[in-house]
Amino acid sequence: MSSSESERPCIYQPLPTFSRKEEIEKLLNSGTMEEILVLSLAVGENFPDWKYAQDLCLLLAEHPSDKVRANACLGLAYIARTKQRLEKHLVKPILLRELRSQTEFRWRIEDAIKDINRYLKWHLAHKL
Repeated sequence: MSSSESERPCIYQPLPTFSRKEEIEKLLNSGTMEEILVLSLAVGENFPDWKYAQDLCLLLAEHPSDKVRANACLGLAYIARTKQRLEKHLVKPILLRELRSQTEFRWRIEDAIKDINRYLKWHLAHKL
């Protein structure tokens, strides 16, 4: 990272709101890396169809980028918080896999698991 990059302030912006699956699919297929990075967070936070949001996060959890996969796990936590629903048999293996495999973004996976445990009364990786 160059010194100009490390000195640039982080600018936080609200997550985009999507009202149609077609908008999401378009970003998924042709969005920039930055758009893909926030897609699971935006859908987890704002999209009304929890099942579609969950399935999108699970799809992004297979992405080659560690950061995209970590954000996908966090997107699942957003769904747990906003919709109080997830399919444990689908979500649990992904979260535990990422917990084992992530290094740089392990903290994000741990946060996601703690949030999911809190909102859904699960006990995943309970010793975190």
